[in-house]
Amino acid sequence: MNADQKMRQSTSASAYGGRAGTGARDGDPPVRMRRFWSVRRVPAGIVALVIAAVSGLLLYDVAAVRSGRPAMRWREWLADEFASRPLDDAWIMGGAAALGALGVLMVVLALAPGLRGLLPMRPPGTGAEAEAGAGPGKGVEAGAGTGGAVRAGIDRTSAGLVLRDRAMEVPGVRSARVAVGRRRVRARALAHFRDLDEVRADLDAALHEGIRQLGLARRPALSVRVRRSAKSKG
Repeated sequence: MNADQKMRQSTSASAYGGRAGTGARDGDPPVRMRRFWSVRRVPAGIVALVIAAVSGLLLYDVAAVRSGRPAMRWREWLADEFASRPLDDAWIMGGAAALGALGVLMVVLALAPGLRGLLPMRPPGTGAEAEAGAGPGKGVEAGAGTGGAVRAGIDRTSAGLVLRDRAMEVPGVRSARVAVGRRRVRARALAHFRDLDEVRADLDAALHEGIRQLGLARRPALSVRVRRSAKSKG
């Protein structure tokens, strides 16, 4: 994603939060919305090609041996190693453990949604009015009132740009950096005038409002740190 696309997405996210009826109100319960799943065409294609290449090589070697030709040198060496080493050998156990860990990792990656950089957003019609019957502490299923037809998400980098612009609007903030994670937003700012406690309080309020207007399905926690810039100290 280039800079122009990120800026357009940031502008659209700001406009989304500014419309009436959008964004989560204070006290709104989180929405149970499924994460976006990665298609994984490239990893699946690479794994399929590797398996096909290894299987083809083994099949060729077996066919060559059956036709009276000698086996490949690497397969003879591997067969000799397996025949001469006991099962409790360190190399055998280490290789088995590595293959087992690789298999578990592949299963976990296959079951994980992926797309960690995309945050699900709250669908329309899931505000305080639609959630009145959910009860305190209970979430609302995604798509309630919309038939589940609308699914929106925002890139974490673009969300960070929107919140950084909000932070720069706070009086006394010289520069700011905002990192948006899946569960926490970390803001770091330099102040060049005003009291640090006042800047921190205003920055905390501005970022809380900015996070609310992003309309995320699950609002992340906020961490704010403000310090005096070196030029201001001098």
